[in-house]
Amino acid sequence: MKAVNRIEGVAAPLLRDNVDTDVIIPSREITSPARDGYGAKLFSPWRYSAPGGPENADFVLNQPPYRQASILIAGANFGCGSSREMAVWALAQFGIRCVIAAGFGAIFRDNCIRNGLLPLVLPATKVAALAAAATLQPAGWCVDLTTCTVHEPGGSTHPFNFDAHDRAQLLAGLDAIDLTWQHRSAIEAFEAADRQRRPWIWAAPDPSEALPTKEVP
Repeated sequence: MKAVNRIEGVAAPLLRDNVDTDVIIPSREITSPARDGYGAKLFSPWRYSAPGGPENADFVLNQPPYRQASILIAGANFGCGSSREMAVWALAQFGIRCVIAAGFGAIFRDNCIRNGLLPLVLPATKVAALAAAATLQPAGWCVDLTTCTVHEPGGSTHPFNFDAHDRAQLLAGLDAIDLTWQHRSAIEAFEAADRQRRPWIWAAPDPSEALPTKEVP
């Protein structure tokens, strides 16, 4: 997982509430279990006039310079709906590394943390002000997780709070397996002691003692 510290670049305003994951990446676009190929499908109901059709010129991410956005400023309850992780993959593959919103769907937020995308919560009035600022000045934004601050291109700075555990995980670029493996020595020590204490738990099963299976007529 790529570490998250300073995210710099263009901020795109998409101030719509209750944007669910089926809009972020519709189920019809999930055609493979592979992780690649979702960036072009991001927000496809809004980005394209029809499935496989031309781009909708009115949609913000189809407009320069927002095509290069690394920060998305969204409405409340962003990422609600189904739990599909592909929604986060699509955002990341498009180039979005941070979403600023007044709130997130709980599972979507967890998926962001697990995939190195920063889900940043600010009050709705502050989010609206940032979206208005991004409309006037799209480039030159910075979200700094090391100092927990958002920097507008005009120089205004806005502090934010972030869960300490999630912040440490993103700054280090560690997923859940990496975090668990940091305790490898303690895990191995427990296993060694438990083998001595309860050897029957670790004994390989005897195939001859397997329970008989009942034939289905």
